[in-house]
Amino acid sequence: MRCYLHAFLLCVVFTFFSLLYVFSQLASTLEDRGEWGGVDDGTPGRSAQDTGHVLRKTPSLAGLGDREPGLDRCKSLSVSYWKPYWRLPADVCGVNCFLESSLSDRSGSVAKEHHDERSHLAVVACGPRLEETLTMLKSALLFSQKPLHFYIFAEDELHESFRDALELWPRTFQAKFTFTIYPITFPKKNAEEWKKLFKPCASQRLFLPLILKEVDSLLYVDTDILFLQPVENIWALLSRFNTSHLAAMAPEHEEPRIGWYNRFARHPYYGKTGINSGVMLMNMTKIRQKFFKNDMTAFPLTWEEILMPLLQKYKLNITWGDQDLLNIIFYHNPESLFVFPCQWNYRPDHCIYGSNCQQAEEEGVFILHGNRGVYHNDKQPAFRAVYEAIKKYPFGENMETSLLQPLEASLQTTTNTYCGRVSHLFTKKLKQSISSVHQEKMMDITSK
Repeated sequence: MRCYLHAFLLCVVFTFFSLLYVFSQLASTLEDRGEWGGVDDGTPGRSAQDTGHVLRKTPSLAGLGDREPGLDRCKSLSVSYWKPYWRLPADVCGVNCFLESSLSDRSGSVAKEHHDERSHLAVVACGPRLEETLTMLKSALLFSQKPLHFYIFAEDELHESFRDALELWPRTFQAKFTFTIYPITFPKKNAEEWKKLFKPCASQRLFLPLILKEVDSLLYVDTDILFLQPVENIWALLSRFNTSHLAAMAPEHEEPRIGWYNRFARHPYYGKTGINSGVMLMNMTKIRQKFFKNDMTAFPLTWEEILMPLLQKYKLNITWGDQDLLNIIFYHNPESLFVFPCQWNYRPDHCIYGSNCQQAEEEGVFILHGNRGVYHNDKQPAFRAVYEAIKKYPFGENMETSLLQPLEASLQTTTNTYCGRVSHLFTKKLKQSISSVHQEKMMDITSK
């Protein structure tokens, strides 16, 4: 009996200190936020038609007294953190110092989603990811018929390279998109820990709803994504969200026997095999408004309140970084996730041991995800062939002869691999996309 009593007392003490720790984390979060309580969030600036810039914001009240008269740029471009959970002060790069597309004939306001026909696409690039990211953006642009806005989060040393590359693209293609380049920003506390979680800067995606407060909805993709159909097609899935849905992702695996989460995870995860966050469609307004159930407190927490305590609790048990944290969040809030089929996030796992994505077999691959570096090694030559074909395609050339035919020839050499044997799935939707682009061009010529 005495042993049971001791065990009970130990459990009580452990529970007490666990709750104490969680409340201390929450108190720290609220205290940090309180320091910025007097800062005005600013209001969305004028449209690109008025200013020649996109996403220009009125300076917030804080810091204005310290500014030099007439100073319209910030102190330094080098910023690697931000105060949780707020945007950067007005005199620091991040609010008024983003590198922006400069074409003044582009109209529309990022803040007014209801009148904005653009699809909003975000990516995070750190390290040697410039070329890969540009190829992803190129694929998004080639097949989309509606305008796009790119939110590019990158290390400081990549900013000018991105801007120079994008502004070298032909003017006819530049007319189809706008872009904004942001610094990598993490909460000041544990900034290095967040930055190095899984891959450099990958966890930046967790903070997009808190940084891009004026953006209603957003499609986040990894740098190793290739669009094989118009971006507006996945953007249209937002209309299929019910009142509870606030994000959409694909399952991590279709086949439980080769699944990672169901075999190895040491933390909660969504569904039977977890979710993959390489393609993540978000209604960020709903994310900011939602109170999330969790296993740390008896009451729900907002997105800005839950991230730091979640990392502290599970950082020794997670392998895939921010993706694991998302799995934990949606394990406790499954009603909030819209799950789209695997052809929207097609990875080597879907064909490496034989084809296991039924939707891709029926309709083709919509979005190709070359994770594990397969675009840059010889492990999955079929994936690499698609990447090389899009990267080398010259803007404005006939896509049938300059993209599709060279790609099909390359894929013929990959049939010694499982993925190569189903490579017709890679071109099935691509052929339709190229045909649609050609038809659109012919209609434009006819109308003129």
